[in-house]
Amino acid sequence: MPVMTPGAALRRAAIVAVAQAAVLACAVADDGLPRADASRLERRIAELGRFGANPGSGVSRVAFSDADIAGREYVTSLMRGAGLEVRIDAAGNIIGRRAGGEPSLPAIMTGSHIDSVPQGGNYDGDVGVLGAIEVAELLKAHAIATRHPFEFVVFTDEEGGTVGSQAMAGRLGAEAFEAVSHSGLKIGDGIRAVGGDPARVAEARRAPGTLAAFVELHIEQGAILAESGIDIGVVEGIVGIRWWDVTVEGVANHAGTTPMNRRRDALVTAAELTLAVNRIASTTEGTQVATVGRIQAQPGAPNVIPGRVEMSLEIRDLDAGKMESVFRAVEAEARRIADVRGTAIRFAEVSLALEPAPTDERLRKLIETAAASLDLSHRRLPSGAGHDAQEIARIAPIGMIFVPSQGGISHAPQEFTTPVDLANGANVLLRTLLAIDRGALESRQPAARASD
Repeated sequence: MPVMTPGAALRRAAIVAVAQAAVLACAVADDGLPRADASRLERRIAELGRFGANPGSGVSRVAFSDADIAGREYVTSLMRGAGLEVRIDAAGNIIGRRAGGEPSLPAIMTGSHIDSVPQGGNYDGDVGVLGAIEVAELLKAHAIATRHPFEFVVFTDEEGGTVGSQAMAGRLGAEAFEAVSHSGLKIGDGIRAVGGDPARVAEARRAPGTLAAFVELHIEQGAILAESGIDIGVVEGIVGIRWWDVTVEGVANHAGTTPMNRRRDALVTAAELTLAVNRIASTTEGTQVATVGRIQAQPGAPNVIPGRVEMSLEIRDLDAGKMESVFRAVEAEARRIADVRGTAIRFAEVSLALEPAPTDERLRKLIETAAASLDLSHRRLPSGAGHDAQEIARIAPIGMIFVPSQGGISHAPQEFTTPVDLANGANVLLRTLLAIDRGALESRQPAARASD
């Protein structure tokens, strides 16, 4: 093997450096900032999808399962490869930190979750985690220095009740540890299985002011962006959710011997109420939705008139007042239907309700500016699904970036977002985070919403 002279070594190093610079230059946008690597994102989506893969397609990587633990190890390796200092907090959240030039400044955070619903898809949550890691890769590869520390987070058990983000917001009580997760483990045991410590979960809490902002990249999980050909969704807020258990009381009687005009049929009442819920939500001005998703008639025999029905009612909207007004309209219609049918209807609100979480207007504008700088079309829209950002809104300003879901399909094996859309989302995320770092939120930053 020939010995390379010092001069030849320098020339070779210079050639390699030029070649590397040329590769990086091809990945730089007109604004001088790097562009995300769509093929790398696509490859990592597929690699993460191996953990908990179902026969055929889709994934069942439920929180605290062996597949979840393996997936967490995979993303942890990516975070370390991107130069992040990685730790697991007491709630089991994985946090990768990148130092800033001014360590006293509050951290800027981004990320999402990698746990799935049973028989789910490969994009819900994963896009936000892998998109955040892509940002970390770009910052490292292009030696971009920031003032603020950056934190890249993988939240624990989002699908089972936003466990990790609730803990970060200081809202995860000890009673939650006894609930059984999709994996079959109690939440407390699951947190231990992923490296957390439920006895010290209070240490995972972040006080208001310790995070400058949290921005979550996510698939839309709806069809608005894909059907309208819009590249980026600027989320106005995450809807609040209220639930009621509804009981309809009639009189059970013989189906063959009871005349139609003498019946007090609880199921007919429930059917009319279900139609009324749909009509009220559809005809009231606004973007609210209302759903009856569960209905059970008793005694449930084909030859017995149902004497009792148990059903659910769920109402979602960005405006708490709108949710209340829709419920009052449903309640009034229920009284009318019950009077006509000779039945009784009772509503019992389930205490576990989620408040609406509006995103920060300044962050919406930063996301829009970032999209425009890349010539990406964008529009504002609400999030009808819950997210970890909904909990972090209690302690920091939040923003959310949506990318299209093909066919509007989510929580199913057919869930899909194109590599181009993945890269678009990561590009907008990078530019939004850097705008925050430059001080875009430092004037008139509103106080975070108080914790319950």
